[in-house]
Amino acid sequence: MNIGFLVNDVALEKPVFTTVRLAMTAHNRGDQAWLISLADLTYQPDGTLLAKAWRGKLNRHYRSQKLYLDDMRAERDGFHWIELASLDALLLRNNPADDAIKRPWAVGMGIMFGRMLAEQGVFVANNPHGLSMAMNKLYLERFPTEIRPRTLVSRDKGQIKDFVRAEGGLAILKPLAGSGGSGVFVVRPNETGNINQIVESISRDGYIIAQEYIPAAAEGDIRLFLINGKPLRHKGQYAAFKRVRAADDIRNNLHSGGELVAAGISPEHLWVADQVGPVLAADGMFLVGLDIAGDKVIEINIFTPGGLGSAQKVTGVSFTQPVLDSIQQQVNALRSTKLSHASEPGTR
Repeated sequence: MNIGFLVNDVALEKPVFTTVRLAMTAHNRGDQAWLISLADLTYQPDGTLLAKAWRGKLNRHYRSQKLYLDDMRAERDGFHWIELASLDALLLRNNPADDAIKRPWAVGMGIMFGRMLAEQGVFVANNPHGLSMAMNKLYLERFPTEIRPRTLVSRDKGQIKDFVRAEGGLAILKPLAGSGGSGVFVVRPNETGNINQIVESISRDGYIIAQEYIPAAAEGDIRLFLINGKPLRHKGQYAAFKRVRAADDIRNNLHSGGELVAAGISPEHLWVADQVGPVLAADGMFLVGLDIAGDKVIEINIFTPGGLGSAQKVTGVSFTQPVLDSIQQQVNALRSTKLSHASEPGTR
């Protein structure tokens, strides 16, 4: 399989990233795996899509993600121009939120190039059309009310104060387009006087989400990976992990001090996944990370869902192979569709 991984900037990739884990595993199993930066795409006058891309040494089996990236950084002349249409699959692994402030020109480029490539018959995941609907956290509002927190989206202080008051003075405020737990605040009944300052701080970067506080989140949240709308399971283990917040933080995110523990996927968690899975599959969301607290989805990670390494750490199972196997299945299905259309009477 000839597979590309489009990221914000190849130079900023880290060994712990899920993208690097997937690319290295693909290389080691004999696929051609290419790392591509958003800034290294070209659309030629004849419609050809090019990318300056890097792949590992053809005869080398990498023992760690660090060695894989070390090779990339040591051999900058190892980048090659490739035609994107020659790929069997392209994984859009760039996060628009990471470029929103310093590189706004880059925010939609992955979707734009991905859409053109999909029209040329390459399997692109997650689906560019689906991603265009999920550019911020409002995407969660597409799903049943039973599985998501009550939510207000606004920049108006009065509207936000009314929402917090209706919630009994307890709510979460966060940026609509943020990621990674950045800019998340909890408003408590005895702290409502801080709302003005919080709103002013968050609104500098756009709209604000005011959200129902989910008590179960205090006990941690679970990230559960879905493939084509179904929980990813391999060797009897679900691709999932639980994050428990530090004592002095409201966020469960690992880079905010959260602790990583085994998830313990329950029928309740699987029920939640069942409620969102069909919509995700219909939107072409191939690989998704659901963040679940109690019986609520507090976030749907559509762009660059990460944590396969964390799931491996708590389960002892590597999930990269089944993800790549699923990609291969999609590629094979697309090839079969092309062949059947080519063999139809009247086609050439």
